[in-house]
Amino acid sequence: MTRYQKLTILFSRIALFIVFFWFGILKIIGTSPANPLVQKLFEKTVPFISFGTFIILFGAYEMLIGILFLIPKREKLALALLIPHVLTTFLPLFLLPSITWQNFLTPTLEGQYIIKNLVIAALALNLVYRTDSEKTG
Repeated sequence: MTRYQKLTILFSRIALFIVFFWFGILKIIGTSPANPLVQKLFEKTVPFISFGTFIILFGAYEMLIGILFLIPKREKLALALLIPHVLTTFLPLFLLPSITWQNFLTPTLEGQYIIKNLVIAALALNLVYRTDSEKTG
């Protein structure tokens, strides 16, 4: 593996960690700008737990994803946790269209925030593929 490849893998790990850990801790301390959107989605989908408990667990889940991306050989587990996270974060595009869409194919800022998760998923898949192919030769 070249030095460039090692650096891009390291940068990918750090970038995923920062995004997930930072956004997760903001949810836990109650300062995330995403909390109102998460609460609206929560009210439509998760009636069996209090929002206060849910947001702490959700934030901790995001922080765990970030931490796992930092640890070599834990990328697949991080990806396994990331997949349901990304799928869930796309729900407001369908369940809360008045918040996520201005017009046809014109997302609001919240919608753009959600759609950018495609880039995060692509980066995570690339990281897992690259580290897995590194192991197999």
